[in-house]
Amino acid sequence: MSEAPLGAHVSTAGGGTITAPPRAKAIKATALQLFTKAASRWAEREVDAAERDAFHAALAETEVRVTMAHDSYLINLASPDPALRRRSIASFAAELRRCEALGLTYLVSHPGNFMDDRASGLARNADAIAEALEQVPGRTVLCLETTAGSGTALGATFEELAAIIARLPRAQQPRVGVCVDSCHVYAAGYDLLKDYDGVWRRFDDVLGMPRLRTMHLNDSKTPFGSRRDRHERIGEGSLGKKPFQRIMTDPRLAKVAKVIETPKGDDHTKNDRTMLNRLRRYAQLR
Repeated sequence: MSEAPLGAHVSTAGGGTITAPPRAKAIKATALQLFTKAASRWAEREVDAAERDAFHAALAETEVRVTMAHDSYLINLASPDPALRRRSIASFAAELRRCEALGLTYLVSHPGNFMDDRASGLARNADAIAEALEQVPGRTVLCLETTAGSGTALGATFEELAAIIARLPRAQQPRVGVCVDSCHVYAAGYDLLKDYDGVWRRFDDVLGMPRLRTMHLNDSKTPFGSRRDRHERIGEGSLGKKPFQRIMTDPRLAKVAKVIETPKGDDHTKNDRTMLNRLRRYAQLR
């Protein structure tokens, strides 16, 4: 069984944020993730009252209980380049404002790339988060996402996420959680297939299970420890179905919101519905 909200990252093409709830409804989602703007562009925008009200009205027509955004792929809060870092902080703060305006539950964010020195990158990342959270007070919880650890990417270890959170002002720390991506942690060296319980023991020891607020459920196209971020359909990659069966029946994860970011093919609705139905079947295997 799984009582957790379950859904997918849904498109906002063709009309913006108000198109996301109907797409979530079409796949019988109880959670949704979206982009509040074009993820590969720096151009920012504000959410006005009309958009906010339309989004809430559309959401009320669904069973969605948890909403989240994923921030822009261009943002690098850990950058040693002053211009890029300032631009990233401004973009990140703008993302937080949109999330607050829309009343989203979570904002999922990849830690940045350190480029020069790992410890310095972690410090820059944390300080940038603190600055943005100070600029934009509110209820949206920032969820730092685990990464696959390619190149100079931060966040591939639970210890690095813990270090970022620990550097934040104490008053801000309750506003920050973690998003565990099954593909990313497997690629980073956490073996959900052969050491499932060991992975969660490590998470609990380093971060504490209450810090886990959401999960991205994705299989992996690449082998264990590959350090590559390549998502596959649930049960069809190197992870296979067993870890997802465990996740969907794990009482420790029963309240954690879960969304898929699996390949969508030519028919987004059909493929998302198939993946979510597969996960729902796994949840009945207790």
